Amino acid sequence: MITERSDGQVAGSPATSPLARAELEAQYAAYRRRQARGLIRLLPREAVRPLYRRAVEARGEGAEHDPLGSLLLFCERLLPLPSFETWLDDLRRHPDAHLEDVDDSADVPTADAPATVEARPFPFEGNPWVAHLRSYRDGGTWRGYIAFEEAESRRVHHTALIFREDDPVDVRERFLAFDQAALQAFLRSALP
Repeated sequence: MITERSDGQVAGSPATSPLARAELEAQYAAYRRRQARGLIRLLPREAVRPLYRRAVEARGEGAEHDPLGSLLLFCERLLPLPSFETWLDDLRRHPDAHLEDVDDSADVPTADAPATVEARPFPFEGNPWVAHLRSYRDGGTWRGYIAFEEAESRRVHHTALIFREDDPVDVRERFLAFDQAALQAFLRSALP
């Protein structure tokens, strides 16, 4: 989850990085799916089929091609979920709670689809870069690496896996503990 920097801005905010904006939107969509799945898990088994019928009626043709997707989309619309802007404001205020929500869910980030947990701008050789902490759960362990995005060219380079913690908040805190010299050293190691 991309979170807030110490200056009050969302790290990697849309003004800083289109990549960060796309990742925030993907995180919001994942949040909505988690909430819809949570609603379905709360329902008694005999209530799911009628709910699915309502989802098919609402969506019409094409629902049979992705039954679960249709049901999740319908449930998202039933729930009073916050707008993207409201969710983003809450993410800024309570980043650790969002990480815990992801950690507790059934659809956590994976090695094939890691989440950006934090993003930090920093200079390197006179050019602006953004360091994105990419993390995922591997069994009971959270692993992560840093993806470096050059602000002007949008080139991306990444490190090998360098984080391994039991909790996503700990991964984020280790990343935030790196000073600019450490980020620059990691970037040098990632450059071709």
